[in-house]
Amino acid sequence: MINNNKNDVIKEKNNDLSIVKSQKKKKIFISCGEMSGDLHASYIVEEMRKKDKNVEFFGVVGNKSIEAGVKAVNHIKNNDVMGFVEALKKYSYFTEKAHEYLEFIKENGIETVIFVDFGGFNLKFFELLKKKILEKELQNLRMVYYIPPKVWAWGKKRIEKLKKFDDVIVIFPFEKAYYDNTLKKNESKGLKVEYFGNPFVDKYEFSDKLGEKILLLPGSRRQEIEKFLPVITELVRNEKVKNEKFLMKLASKDHIKYIHDFEKKYKIDVHKIPNLEITFDEIKNIRKDCKYAIATSGTVTFEISLMGLPVIVVYKTSKINAFIARKIVKIKYITLTNLNANKEIFKELLQEDFSVEKLLEEMEIMEKNKENIVLELKKEREKLGDFGVLEKIADYLLENRD
Repeated sequence: MINNNKNDVIKEKNNDLSIVKSQKKKKIFISCGEMSGDLHASYIVEEMRKKDKNVEFFGVVGNKSIEAGVKAVNHIKNNDVMGFVEALKKYSYFTEKAHEYLEFIKENGIETVIFVDFGGFNLKFFELLKKKILEKELQNLRMVYYIPPKVWAWGKKRIEKLKKFDDVIVIFPFEKAYYDNTLKKNESKGLKVEYFGNPFVDKYEFSDKLGEKILLLPGSRRQEIEKFLPVITELVRNEKVKNEKFLMKLASKDHIKYIHDFEKKYKIDVHKIPNLEITFDEIKNIRKDCKYAIATSGTVTFEISLMGLPVIVVYKTSKINAFIARKIVKIKYITLTNLNANKEIFKELLQEDFSVEKLLEEMEIMEKNKENIVLELKKEREKLGDFGVLEKIADYLLENRD
């Protein structure tokens, strides 16, 4: 009788331990660096949380991922750099933060680290984690690169580093083709690259209908906005476009301070330009009002291409950054839509070509050609896979954890 009761108690304790073990939170750390990476991260977090409520997310993220349920260890607004020179200036900051994140991962029992884009920092951070694992100072981690550095632009040297990751997930078919077709079998041994389609296909609806306004997208970084505003404010006040309606969409309400700084420096009241309106609304809500966009090169140009909106792409950086990039970067285009199509669909006005005169020329061409561009965009969207991409990515990340 006593023995039976004792056995029952032991069984109950074992059952309790089993329940505690099964309820133990799975912990994932996400390392982003900028707004586009934060957006991508937020999508996969949302999808993973739908499928598994027992996963807890931490990381270096922005507002989108925080809204999706990630607990921020640091905010990406503190990483606001653009170009080689600016990155060097913040080297000590990034080094210090990498060690802080390492300690957080060690102390909080993180099981998986997902690196999202931002190759300059994330590759160094990965090397630090790998070193500590090999030295037995850090628990084993599953390390996944989601949207890895653009080896097709920067050269093959980074492939050796990517081989050390447990998983690499790309989001464009031309990237997958690069790994499959350009690399020899013996070179790619140990490098596992997955492609499930482009996640933005799940998020943006295509339309061939065009509105009347011209959408202006200055970018998400301070330096981009500072380069964009002088040219664009001169453009919208030009006599040739006085009857056009311009809609400038800022990526964050925090960015209004850059408008104020610009107004003080150039003695221009942007808010009083009669044919210019500023909005913080989501692009998918204002796309129907627009006939085309003038946008700083970045992920956003690809997003709006999926919605069927033609774009004139612009970009300007410092002369030293431009010089270094021209020496290192090995690509014909900088716009993702053009790269994926392997031809120019969107006109790119870079550095000296980003001027009022060139924009006026391209706007005239755009008026005549925008419907044809929409047809091209429809074909390009079809290349990127069907709806359900995010679900496939979430399944892969969850099912292949161990």
